[in-house]
Amino acid sequence: MNLPSEHLQPGVTRRDLLGWAMYDFANSGYATVVLTAVFSAYFVGVVAANAPWATLAWTVGLSTSHALVMISLPAVSTWADRHAAKKRALAISTVGCVLCTVGLASVGAGDVALALVLIAASQLFFAYGESLSAAFLPELAPPEAMGRVSAWGWAWGYVGGMLTLGLSLAYVFWAQGQGQGQTAVDFVPITMLITAAVFALASGVTFACLRERAVPQSPVPGGLGPASGPRSAWVNWRSTWAELRTQPAMLWLLACTVAYQAGVAVAIALAAIYAQTVMGFETTETMIMVFVLNIAAAVGALVLGHGQDRFGHRRALALTLVVWCITCLWASLADTKLSFWGAATLAGLSMGASQSCGRAMVGLLAPPERLAVSFGAWTFAVRLASVLGPLLYGAVTWFSGGNQRLALASTAGLFVLGLLLLTQVRMPAPASVKRG
Repeated sequence: MNLPSEHLQPGVTRRDLLGWAMYDFANSGYATVVLTAVFSAYFVGVVAANAPWATLAWTVGLSTSHALVMISLPAVSTWADRHAAKKRALAISTVGCVLCTVGLASVGAGDVALALVLIAASQLFFAYGESLSAAFLPELAPPEAMGRVSAWGWAWGYVGGMLTLGLSLAYVFWAQGQGQGQTAVDFVPITMLITAAVFALASGVTFACLRERAVPQSPVPGGLGPASGPRSAWVNWRSTWAELRTQPAMLWLLACTVAYQAGVAVAIALAAIYAQTVMGFETTETMIMVFVLNIAAAVGALVLGHGQDRFGHRRALALTLVVWCITCLWASLADTKLSFWGAATLAGLSMGASQSCGRAMVGLLAPPERLAVSFGAWTFAVRLASVLGPLLYGAVTWFSGGNQRLALASTAGLFVLGLLLLTQVRMPAPASVKRG
């Protein structure tokens, strides 16, 4: 992490920054290999044997997990803020995701229910970890460097995704070179174990280097207090959104996030399925494509991450949403693998930049004493988007008689909606966002 010390909060060291960025490095392999490049297509083609309902089952499984995140995350975030326990909660979520990923290695042909349960559970723990890790950002970076620090973490994450996918690819090529007719049934389970191992080892750096700087909070007299029992999630959910109603800029940003992240969710959840069913990619071709997409995403995050601190976060996000619109239309019209490769590369540039920029904007708007809750609300928005985007894609595919090209083209409308909502976001002046 070669950032100057003036880009860090007082008392924050490069060791802290490395520890934080290593969590992006660690968990990106899960998102890249399990959700995007390998297991999604494996589920449709092998586990569900290309049944007509296979893609719908995959999206329903993911949507169920996202719904569980939305219900439970406010309680988790409130607890983490109140007890200054972001790091402790992060450790628990990491162990859960790693163990569920190991479990995916046991999934074979016909194990539809087991696959969906493990995917839903691993996604749940992954979302907790993503939110809790992001909540450390404002403790590490001053407002004037929020964009580039977020970008460094996100770009480092794509490096982790490339490492995990690269190791998986290396194993697949080795297995196929053994001359024993290795198929996805043979090598996909090993890629799950590789993913889990990288996640566990890399996150160890986070827990060794990153410090918890928050202090436990005293209960507010007469307030909602710490809820327990079956009403806990609802009480904390209501408390969180009651607070957010006093922050119009954050609410508009969250609405914008739902819109454009719904489009991003389509790219993450369905890229491999589209590449194989529409464009005729083989499994190894898809993995290579996602590897290149990660390189492009790292470049996009770094370039725009440095730029957004200079010419404005809102302008930077608007630029990426315009590029996303172009990408959706290009990919839907691509009739050769080479053309689709071009669209995928552009998607990578847009993905890294838009996600890094959105996280930095939340960091600028989040109150210092409510970081986990604010980033929990951001994760809520992202998970809601992850339900709506793929389901919209699936609905368009269903009603158009299986026309995935039309479904992909219609995804551009989500980014247009994001642009319209972004016009209502009013970012604070630099002087008003400085933290003591």
